[in-house]
Amino acid sequence: MSAVAHLPAASSAWLPASPCTPGVCLRAQARAAGPLRRAARLTGAAAVLLAGLPVALALGRTALRGAVTTRWSRLLLRALGVRIVTHRGFSCIGGSARARAVPGEDGPALLVGNHVSWLDPLVITATFACRPLAKAEVGRWPIVRTLAAGGGALFIDRDRLSALPGVVADMAAALRRGESVAAFPEGTTWCGREMGRFRPAVFQAALDAGVPVRPVALRFLEGTAVHGGAAVHGGKGERAALSTRPSYVGDDTLLASVLRIVATRDLVAEVTVFPAVRLDRAAAYGGRARRGEARAALARIAEAQVRTGLVEPEEQAVAA
Repeated sequence: MSAVAHLPAASSAWLPASPCTPGVCLRAQARAAGPLRRAARLTGAAAVLLAGLPVALALGRTALRGAVTTRWSRLLLRALGVRIVTHRGFSCIGGSARARAVPGEDGPALLVGNHVSWLDPLVITATFACRPLAKAEVGRWPIVRTLAAGGGALFIDRDRLSALPGVVADMAAALRRGESVAAFPEGTTWCGREMGRFRPAVFQAALDAGVPVRPVALRFLEGTAVHGGAAVHGGKGERAALSTRPSYVGDDTLLASVLRIVATRDLVAEVTVFPAVRLDRAAAYGGRARRGEARAALARIAEAQVRTGLVEPEEQAVAA
């Protein structure tokens, strides 16, 4: 499930662990930001956080909450030096008798993606008007607690498996009201070069609410400036490089992660949005065993779609 910030796997009784650690996975940045740029980014991010407090308190459940959260997330990412580039992925669910792609469906959906960093919920809410699923610890952090609640975050206690049905019910209720919900079904963060298996529990919310699942692949790239879909640097064509600098894995700390991000120039969050997916004859999955089968089918399909969006730029060039 989603986490606004990483919780080491060892502190949870039932969540999976990834093999990623800072020592193994972090690559040196392609271009480093100077000290003045780093200080300006930290100052700007602090200003955006503080300015967001009165807005978060005023939003509540107003109709403007999604639009305001989207704009605020974009502003915070820009302050940190992160730009967003969005692509449309394509869907091929060949041979599946259970599900079909619904490319033209733009209503509320369960957004599911791979989990790399504490930046992921910001990237998702900057791209979609949605409510992210966050760990319960966020609700106990000063400032962040107010901002997350004002942005409509749903909370899950990741150490209490018994709380999961209630969280799924809250997600389904939000989806029925026409609000999209974002979750990260891996249950932990990976460095971005690989990803984990999607766990099926959160997919029950989409089934209960009768909404589709929309897979979203997240990658971080650096060393380039991306304009109009082309990667250029200093006026010259240059291939983008996958960045692990924003990853938040293992025994990493939030402070260390923030300092890496503001020290990296030309950092881009690439979002690949795939067509929504629905189960055929969803009503046929009525019993408990059949519901589990339906959740597992959606999880497998969404995971497969997201994996196609995580090929490294160098591998894409070879494949082309």
